[in-house]
Amino acid sequence: MFLLLLALAMHLQVRAYEPYTFAQAQAFLKTHCEACHNTKVATGGFNIFKYPTREAMLEDSRHMQSVLRRVREGQMPPVGRPAPAAGDRDAFTGWLETSLRTAACAEGLAPVRALLKRLNRNEYSATIRDLLNIHVNAGRDLPTDGAGGEGFDNAAETLFLSPLHAEKYLDAARGALTYAFSDTRARARFLIAEAGQPESSMEALKQLETGRRPDRKAEAEPEPPAGPPLTAEQAGRKVLEAFVPRAFRRPARAGEVDKYYALFQHALRRKEPYDDAVRFALEGVLISPSFLFRIEEANPDAGPAPVSGYEMASRLSYFLWGSMPDEALMQLAAEGRLNEPAVLKEQVSRMLKDAKSTEFAEHFVEQWLGTRELGRDIKPDPKAFAPYYESEVQSGIRYEPILFFQEVLANNLSLLNFIDSKFTVVSNKLAKYYGFGTIQGLRQQPKRVELPEGSHRGGLIGMSAVLAVSSLPQRTSPVLRGKWVLDAMLGTPSPPPPPSVPALAEQHSGAAPRTMRERLSRHRTNPACASCHNRLDPIGFALENFDVIGRWRTEEGGKPVDAKGELPDGTRFEGPEQLKAVLMQKKDLFLRNLTSKLLGYALGRGLTLQDSCTVEQIVKQLEKDEYRAQTLVNEIVLSVPFRYKPGTAANMVVKEAQ
Repeated sequence: MFLLLLALAMHLQVRAYEPYTFAQAQAFLKTHCEACHNTKVATGGFNIFKYPTREAMLEDSRHMQSVLRRVREGQMPPVGRPAPAAGDRDAFTGWLETSLRTAACAEGLAPVRALLKRLNRNEYSATIRDLLNIHVNAGRDLPTDGAGGEGFDNAAETLFLSPLHAEKYLDAARGALTYAFSDTRARARFLIAEAGQPESSMEALKQLETGRRPDRKAEAEPEPPAGPPLTAEQAGRKVLEAFVPRAFRRPARAGEVDKYYALFQHALRRKEPYDDAVRFALEGVLISPSFLFRIEEANPDAGPAPVSGYEMASRLSYFLWGSMPDEALMQLAAEGRLNEPAVLKEQVSRMLKDAKSTEFAEHFVEQWLGTRELGRDIKPDPKAFAPYYESEVQSGIRYEPILFFQEVLANNLSLLNFIDSKFTVVSNKLAKYYGFGTIQGLRQQPKRVELPEGSHRGGLIGMSAVLAVSSLPQRTSPVLRGKWVLDAMLGTPSPPPPPSVPALAEQHSGAAPRTMRERLSRHRTNPACASCHNRLDPIGFALENFDVIGRWRTEEGGKPVDAKGELPDGTRFEGPEQLKAVLMQKKDLFLRNLTSKLLGYALGRGLTLQDSCTVEQIVKQLEKDEYRAQTLVNEIVLSVPFRYKPGTAANMVVKEAQ
């Protein structure tokens, strides 16, 4: 009997690892799609009987990518038709995605044409700040940018220019210039010449403008004759000749400076003062498409070519700083060296050490994790969770994942720290909030601290920002927390619930208290819900020891917290520590998801099937390099989609990347 059971167990184990086949994919389509997509009724032009072989299916990648997306998101089969079991859906979509990627990557990597991209609100504010040397939020009144691409607001697909934008950009330019002209330090940055000023003073102004100190040897030498004073026309020309290339992030083209100089002359003819005439011309520069958009020249050759040095300078600076290139990047671009891999790595290292990289960390992390919504659409109940609203605690909660990301990146630590770590970054108030007690040397300024034994923290899922953003205002939600882990960490989101499914009923006053697990058990009796909830709820249950605002608890509703979970594949765990161990076993999914997110953010667009080849290459390199954080950034910067632009012939690969 024992041998029979052993043989049966071995048979089941072998079957569990049998590869998914084309025949199974055909059966899946026939079962769930034939009613709407057959020879007689090919809804949307899609007929499942057009694909008798795997090769025929993969040749029609456009339709197959649509099938993949719609099945994965639960749009197919449509509402009213029986939905496939979660395991069947995952098996089919996994097979189809892998098959499409393998076919697309077989011949090599081909770059994708860059989309015309407007500066989003954050990029506009930062660019104006660095261009004019002003420290005000010039873009505060601009319309909010929606998320696109891989979920970020720098995606070209959503950065259109409406009439409202045009009006707001003009107002923003006027406001920024008014402030800049009134500030002595800002004037020195852009107003490098003035009417009546001797031309010999230009070098000193230029040194001040670039932040360099005058050379001591030059200071000791006698100054040359001052020379004749500049006329208003001469001074205005010099200002524009210096300003236009900086604003456009490339050398000025023939006639470009003349266009804005004509505005300056027009203002002078109206008898306006010199400052006002210059301001009028600079307004024109700041509402030019060459300033508001990141425009890259088309490649006239048939095959792919590297982006130009100035285009690379902008790609780098808007990726890692969210702002315009600095003087060092522009100089390397002028020398034609910025596409050299060694130089790119040097610049990545330099840029990550700069204070401006904080904005990169903030914009990427808050959108990746969804924590930007804290204080906006997501607010814990202030009566039930008053400690959250102490200003220093709330600030510490918001910035913990951002500063943690910076710590991992700056010190080139393993990316697996996002799953589990032995440290975090907190202030003294947040440390006490977490129950760490007094930590020597910790003050109001957040810093890295080693986690105390038994803290239950470590990694992203132990952070209050994550736990609060995946809760409801008055109670925790295992469903939302499970969804957050699957989506933000593993990149395997569940489809949205069917529209007919009722919301989880709240407890009525006077009713016997029930735990969240007890309430969800009734909710999960609905067959339409069970397949997804069997994936979501167990993950969320493991985090039930954390309340809405991330404080540790051992009871809920007067009963001990039950933090046990079991996934559909039989994996069992209890509490956050064991859940992190399960996530560590799925680190490949996490690394692919993080790589996809950061690549999409760096490119400022949604990823294509070709980009998935780049993702796989980067993940393989990460595995070789012990998952180092800076390896991820360097590999993205050195990748084909970041460094190259396509030619006139479609889908030609970059030969050196093969």
